Amino acid sequence: MAITLTETAAKQVRQQLQRRGSGLGLRLGLKRTGCSGWSYVVDYADAVAPDDEVFEQHGVSVVVNRDILPLLEGMSLDYAREGLHAAFKFHNPNVKENCGCGESVTF
Repeated sequence: MAITLTETAAKQVRQQLQRRGSGLGLRLGLKRTGCSGWSYVVDYADAVAPDDEVFEQHGVSVVVNRDILPLLEGMSLDYAREGLHAAFKFHNPNVKENCGCGESVTF
């Protein structure tokens, strides 16, 4: 499997989809931005396009465009609470460098 989802992350996605009332799962993407060049994009997946790949884990679908799949290959997505903050945590073996502010990565 190219992308893995921890049980904690899957639980968070299920809860968000339930609150929202619709959606197929989680859509992962990338956009060019920040100091290092790339930033992760997390959104709801409402449809699957012909150029998407779908991964299912812990009852949650993760949708990724095939064009960026090589940059996410082997990535693990977790969800963690630290004090008052909670966020998805990306563990991507393809990242060569993180920017100082933590907002973007270099592949």
